[in-house]
Amino acid sequence: MPESLIRSSVYERVYMRWRAIVLVVLVVLAGCSGIQFDDDWADGGTTSVDTAGTSQTADRGARTTSADVPPDNPWGEATLTVAVKQPGAPERDFTGPLREALGYWEHNSEQYAGYPIEYELDPDAENPDLVVRFVEEVTSCPNVEHAAGCAPYVTESAEVDRPMKVDVDASFANESTALVLKHELGHTLGLDHDSAPQSIMNGEAILATAPKRDATERPLPWADSELTVYLGPTPDRDRAAVHEQVSHALAYYADGAAGTVPSNVSFEFTRFRSEADVVVRFPDDLQCTGGAGGSCGSVRGVDPDRDDELERYERLNVSIAGVDTEAVGWYVGYWLGYGMGLDESELAPPLRDDSYDNRRSDWWD
Repeated sequence: MPESLIRSSVYERVYMRWRAIVLVVLVVLAGCSGIQFDDDWADGGTTSVDTAGTSQTADRGARTTSADVPPDNPWGEATLTVAVKQPGAPERDFTGPLREALGYWEHNSEQYAGYPIEYELDPDAENPDLVVRFVEEVTSCPNVEHAAGCAPYVTESAEVDRPMKVDVDASFANESTALVLKHELGHTLGLDHDSAPQSIMNGEAILATAPKRDATERPLPWADSELTVYLGPTPDRDRAAVHEQVSHALAYYADGAAGTVPSNVSFEFTRFRSEADVVVRFPDDLQCTGGAGGSCGSVRGVDPDRDDELERYERLNVSIAGVDTEAVGWYVGYWLGYGMGLDESELAPPLRDDSYDNRRSDWWD
């Protein structure tokens, strides 16, 4: 029966901490009603926001007077000065996302918040109404973990304690950063998570991080070098012989696989499939080969920057059917290379030789 090798990449939807956002993940966008943040943050980082092109350049004395401000506006002013601090990403330019968010509410605040608002973006303002802080981790909302952003709800003048502070996680891509900013600025206009527009104010959102190295570009595409292996049922096979074959493949990679993988990789068998990084199965038939004998492999992982390439692997699945037990080790070794981010040309020499005799030899010696 002919043997074949099939590769595939599987993108799964899983829930994880925001620091490991996956291809599709819901993260918290928080707001704190009537709460002003503690002023215990460091004034670190070079401000990279360009003020050119903002809607307002007037100084504070030339602003709209309070007599012209609608009574529904709790700020008492029609133009709010926005300063910027970015200790979480000192060299990054947040101009685009911030302008987009401020412009959104200048065009939509009257419809959704009930009163018009304009913003004067002055990153180094001495007496701002709002300070947008791009931070390494959002910790300012009580009882909310792993938030992408946080801002106070401002619904009445008694809640305004200038400068009000909006915290945003600095690790997201520009498009996602703009969404977080729109959401948090919505809170400062009195909108909560049930408010319209839900595309902005929903308490959860799909976000992407800034671009990251793909798994195949990293020395090791896994979170750590200690991998667990689950060996599935082996019907109609000598399990001890199968275990020995798999162990030879694992030992080969633990020894560096002829210099193709880092030397600190280690493997340990587990009895529990749910705990395994690597799963080796022996189904009766392989759907991926149309019933022909051979093997199939797939990797599952996370894609935090949503570029359709995995940035970290979390599971390698290997399925083998219709091959002699003496060849099992070679197939496992081949797919371990795939699970280490190698393409076929980068595999160790014994695993590039797919001849019948080599697959059934002591190729690991």
